Amino acid sequence: MDAMLEARLQTQQRSSQNGRETSLWSSGFGTKLEAVTPFLGKYRPFVGRCCQTCTPKSWESLFHRSIMDLGFCNVILVKEENTRFRGWLVRRLCYFLWSLEQHIPPCQDAPQKIMESTGVQNVISGRAPGGSGDGQVPSHVKKEVQRILSHIQAPPRHILLRLFSWALLRFLNCLFLNVQLHKGQMKMVHKATQAGSPLVLLSTHKSLLDGILLPFVLLSQGLGVLRVAWDPRTCSPILRALLKKLGGIFLPAEASLSLDSSEGVLARAVAHAAVEQLLVSRQPLLIFLEEPPGAQGPRLSALGQTWLGLVVQGVQVGIVPDAMLVPVAITYDLVPDAPRDTYHALAPLGLWTGALAVLRSLRGWGCSRRVCARVHLAQPFSLQEYTINARSCWGSRQTLEQLLQPIVLGQCTVIPDTEKEQEWTPVTGPLLALKEEDQLLVRRLSRHVLNASVASSAVMSTAIMATLLLFKHRKGVYLSQLLGEFSWLTEETLLRGFDVGFSGQLRCLVQHTLSLLRPHVALLRVHQGDLLVVPLPGPGLTHLARLSAELLPAFLSEAVGACAVRGLLAGRVPPEGPWELQGIELLSQNELYRQILLLLHLLPQDLLLLQPCQSSYCYCQEVLDRLIQCGLLVAEETPGSRPACDTGRQRLSAKLLWKPSGDFTDSDSDDFEEAEGRYFRLSQQSRCPDFFLFLCRLLSPVLKAFAHAATFLHQGLLPDTESGYAEQLFQFLQATAQEEGSFECVDPNLAICAIWTFRDLGVLQQMPSSAGPMLHMSPTFASRDNQEKLQQFIRQFICS
Repeated sequence: MDAMLEARLQTQQRSSQNGRETSLWSSGFGTKLEAVTPFLGKYRPFVGRCCQTCTPKSWESLFHRSIMDLGFCNVILVKEENTRFRGWLVRRLCYFLWSLEQHIPPCQDAPQKIMESTGVQNVISGRAPGGSGDGQVPSHVKKEVQRILSHIQAPPRHILLRLFSWALLRFLNCLFLNVQLHKGQMKMVHKATQAGSPLVLLSTHKSLLDGILLPFVLLSQGLGVLRVAWDPRTCSPILRALLKKLGGIFLPAEASLSLDSSEGVLARAVAHAAVEQLLVSRQPLLIFLEEPPGAQGPRLSALGQTWLGLVVQGVQVGIVPDAMLVPVAITYDLVPDAPRDTYHALAPLGLWTGALAVLRSLRGWGCSRRVCARVHLAQPFSLQEYTINARSCWGSRQTLEQLLQPIVLGQCTVIPDTEKEQEWTPVTGPLLALKEEDQLLVRRLSRHVLNASVASSAVMSTAIMATLLLFKHRKGVYLSQLLGEFSWLTEETLLRGFDVGFSGQLRCLVQHTLSLLRPHVALLRVHQGDLLVVPLPGPGLTHLARLSAELLPAFLSEAVGACAVRGLLAGRVPPEGPWELQGIELLSQNELYRQILLLLHLLPQDLLLLQPCQSSYCYCQEVLDRLIQCGLLVAEETPGSRPACDTGRQRLSAKLLWKPSGDFTDSDSDDFEEAEGRYFRLSQQSRCPDFFLFLCRLLSPVLKAFAHAATFLHQGLLPDTESGYAEQLFQFLQATAQEEGSFECVDPNLAICAIWTFRDLGVLQQMPSSAGPMLHMSPTFASRDNQEKLQQFIRQFICS
């Protein structure tokens, strides 16, 4: 943490020297563990650069190396110096004075302009009785438009915005130790606004607090009032009315009606006109690309894609020449409003319910459990530039059933040379009115931006600690060893180009992190004066698994490669065999490519979040390069073959000449026809076995959930609804976890993910019925033999 956190922790230690907590931490660790170099920020990577393939001009123009050295600021730290006044009274009223001095530009919603927009007028002319398109709007139609518009937005109230900013500032200081923002990232956003294009922020969605924290941050940085596209399902009518006065916008319910519905056509036209006015007036807009926290279903939000589709359509029709898109993310040590029971659907939040939740969170967290947060603003890029360049990267795709089912059943060994088509987010609302090509553009743009948001997110200390306790030291670890492990994993994260959301003294960091995880770990004092940290079984492991998922993107390529190697060795060497015996086996490059592709096809897109402009074969080469770079694989020179380091006589093969320019990587200069002659072995370094197991276990929650789902096929009661079968599978995961201890799999989202993957694979079939869509077992997998083949295919990637 920063100096504020260090001072606070040191004060707590001095004030509680006679307490039991200090007796646990007062064992002598020596002076060697005071600080670790990467925590000082010297080697902290600057993350958030946009895609150089899709937006090369934005990549070059909106970035300068000088912004990397600007450092961080705490946006909730407001002092006397942040106001124009001085004195003892100002020091006590600085929050209120600061909120009064914030510049809030006028942002009228211009209802008359929306009424006179071309889209609304066209709908009225064909919908109103006797409408002739002469501009005369019948009174009842005008009232209908005004009613729909009142559901979408309301003029922001400046006095209410200032009072809310003052109250929110006090609340955030009670809840958080700090909210960090990189000044260089903010400078890139300011530079993007100078071009005159409207700003559209596309964010992840970790907490309901994101929707009020991000507007506060941008208001404090001089970007004006941020219009937030809220999900109506998460807010009661009273809360929606308040949020609209604070700048929120909502999609009307009529917009999701069928394309031939007159009410739906008018509602979509009004929503489109409202977005057009936001773009023309250059008011910044915030869209959440992920589903709300606690919601079960696909990761990508259908509502977020709908709003993004309205923005894309506004740029395409020429309402504004361009729009600047900014990937955004917020990371927390612990999510303040994380749902305790993730199986039940998220209920709408009312005004009084929200107020009670605020009081409960302040009382429950207290001063001892205040967390840190980081706001990440990635490099803005041009929507117009992405639209032009992204269409050239589209290729043919096949379903998971076409790609993987013949290989699972042993009917084929060759993987088709095409990409996987897997879209779980339904296309609803105004997005259905777009052409199919534009729908595909919006879906891939949203996946591309979400990949950028996740890549720019910092890894918090709780994610690192949870990963160590869950995947390396489930039976317990001494604190003296845990300090070294924490430092090691932090350095590995930084070396992979991911930032961390903390800094400071190592001992204070570990103490603060364990205090946040105290409900899920046990601290046992041993006779040597050390501490034994043991993760609690049951729900504690499930919670640690959710936290550790935040670290997976940093090690995803190596984890996929390690599981692929495990699958390649599964039929050759016993899993319990010694590492030296596994290192004898030669692994050809073609075999590695095939295993990596099989695992990539099996894992869901919502987990991988691969960039749409990157082919699977390029990602396979990236995975192989990562395994070589981290030292797990070493090249094996076969007799008579040209050494791998000899590049003097390498030529481009005819197969490579016709590849699109976007498919080139650093390793594409190698001759593909010579890949069969390249072999690798597992490295015999002493650190490799533990690191290999660690990487394999990072994917164990989803792979074990899939394996248990395959086992459950002959026990489940089918036909059943999707929700009913998901509840059956979730109960089976709970029962299996009690027997085997695999509590990291007990997640309802993993159960739904397994069901949808099996549906795409052709294991389950969804058929219509009078009671709604029902899941049935497909005839192909009705036999136990094929079900066992599916289990064996999945379990080959799991390393016990």
